[in-house]
Parts: sequence; C-alpha cells; structure tokens
Amino acid sequence: MSKSSKRAILVLEDGTQYEGIGFGLDGTSFGEIVFNTSMTGYQEIITDPSYAGQIITFTYPEIGNYGTNSNDNEAKNSFARGIVIKNLSPVASNWRSEEDLSDFLKKQNLIGIFGVDTRAITRKIRTAGAMRAGISTEILDARKLQEKVLESPGVLGADLASVVTTKENYRGPIPKIQPAYPIVAIDFGIKQNILNRLSYFGLAPLVVPATVTFEEIKAMNPSGLFLSNGPGDPEPVDYAIETVKRIIGHYGNRLPIFGICLGHQILAHVFGGKTYKMKFGHRGANQPVKNLLTGKVEITSQNHGFAVDSDSLPDVLEITHYNLNDNTNEGFRHKKLPIFSVQYHPEASPGPHDSDYLFKQFVDIIKKQNQRVI
Repeated sequence: MSKSSKRAILVLEDGTQYEGIGFGLDGTSFGEIVFNTSMTGYQEIITDPSYAGQIITFTYPEIGNYGTNSNDNEAKNSFARGIVIKNLSPVASNWRSEEDLSDFLKKQNLIGIFGVDTRAITRKIRTAGAMRAGISTEILDARKLQEKVLESPGVLGADLASVVTTKENYRGPIPKIQPAYPIVAIDFGIKQNILNRLSYFGLAPLVVPATVTFEEIKAMNPSGLFLSNGPGDPEPVDYAIETVKRIIGHYGNRLPIFGICLGHQILAHVFGGKTYKMKFGHRGANQPVKNLLTGKVEITSQNHGFAVDSDSLPDVLEITHYNLNDNTNEGFRHKKLPIFSVQYHPEASPGPHDSDYLFKQFVDIIKKQNQRVI
C-alpha cells in the first residue's frame, strides 16, 4: 500500500489517539487539527497558505490516486503542519502526474499518517471542536506526545498572515484582456489560482506583502485593491486593518475594494465589526451560500476557522450572503462606497465555479469608476 511501513501515531490534545502508518516526512509535527470535505484537489488544499499551522484531515477515503503536478501548487511551499488520510492510493494514475503524494509531502516537509479512521476523527472534531494535535513517527508514546501537544501554540491570537505573506512585491500573471486595469493585491496568503482568475478578467495584480503601508499603496496609484484569503485570527493583523482604514479614508468612493476570506474579516474590523473563532470552521468545496441580492444559492469552496459576527456590523454595511448550513455571515457590501467582500474562495480551486461572477463584478465596478488602464 505504501513505500513506507513506519508506524505513526496521531494524538489530540484531549488524549484521544489513533495509530496508523507514516508517509511523507519522518519526524514530529504539531498543529490545529481540522477536516476538509473536498473529494478532489488534495494538492491545492495542501499548498493553500490558509492552512498554515493546521493538520488537515481529509474526509474523502482515497487520497493520492492521481498523483501531483508542480503546476497545481497554490503556493511554492506548504504551510500546513500535517496530513491525515484513510487510504493512501498505491497507484498515482494520471497523465499529468509527476510524483506520488508521499514524495510530494517530503519535498513540502510535511508529515502524513494513513490507515486511521478519518470518520471517527471528523466526528470528534465536529463534537469537541478543532483542537491542537500532534503526528509523530518518532514519539510513539501517546502520553508523551500529548504533553508536547499541550505545550504547542494554538491559532487563536496568532498572526499567521505575516508568516505566509510574500516578502517582496511581485507581478501576477499577464492578463489576456488588454488594456488591463492595474490593481494591488495584498497577500495575506493568496493562492495562485486567485491571481489567475483576476488576470483572466482583465486585471493586472501587483502582489504586495501584508505589511504594506498606506503610503506605499498610494504611490502605486492602483485602479483597485484586492484583499486576499489567509490563515488564522484576523484580530492580530491590526497593521493591515489600520492600513486599509487609511486607504478608505483617503480614497473614499474613488477606489474599488474586493475582499475574500481573511480579507473579508479584515474589512469587517475596519468598519468596527467583530469576528469570532468557529467550533470547527468551514473547509471544503460544497458549502451552500445564499446570495441575498439574487436569491440564488451558490455551492462554494471555503477554508476558514473564524467568522464575521453579523450582529456587530454597522448600518453602512449591507449583508449580501449567508451560509445555509449554519447561518453564518458569508458576505457584505458598503451601501455608499465601492467595497464588497465574501467569506469564501470564489476562484474555487478545488470546487465549483458558481461564484466566478464576483471577479467580473469587481472589474465592472472598476470600469464604472473610469479607472486608469495599462
């Protein structure tokens, strides 16, 4: 079943333990254990920076069957802390496959464990909530590993955006539609396929670090501002909240702004709203969201453990989307300014493309503002 037959254990902070077989990197790793319900796209999920600090449990039972391809990475490096699966496919069968999942994890410095009951783990997380956990192929005493788990940091109050963000500015893909509109995309953990969709719709993104200043953005003279997805708690990202607040104060209705995921939460804080940690979050490609502006239901791709408190939002913001599973906030727009955001990933990689219209909506708003092109 695997190149590896090394014993591995997974231990949760409450002492629950699971025995399995290690694959990928050998060693010990700690993180917040979560689950993802997507049936495909395991490589995109593993390389999504929004999973920084987390151990990902895949609910789909067979993982690795189509191998991996370097063109499918969402980021150069994975920031996840471990992978948990039921069955590791013994065959990587796809004409695009370059290497199997185990070898891929080694290159990503990731520990994996398979042969465990992922249904039981998922039920545990749904009941008790996401919690700290550890995977090890070297500490095989569950009590000792639990002690290490309890010493490891959690994600509440952690600024993970500063860990995953780019260290320097870079240009996104060249738009096929010309002339294109130059925008600034603040990288809180941006995915490559988000940049691809921005480019596809005629936007030329300049990706900048999460720590970018108001003065730096002003000097770039963008036609729009994009606030990306990202990992962790939005509250510690106070530097970005203040920067966006200054941008809105300076530009007013002259600069369209589109936020997703962490960017959505940051915008909520900019306007005085609040966020809270969810019990186990939304992670998967099948989250039903109702668009209150159209009455349509979108099946969306999501990855977040924090949510915006709708009741905390001021009257200047109009709620536009909510989750049909738990009624949590999924989107809002400003009633006067060209600002809108959603909690989910509209590029949906992996996932359905029900929400692709949001990129076009952003472009249409920029065009109405008669913004400059390049």
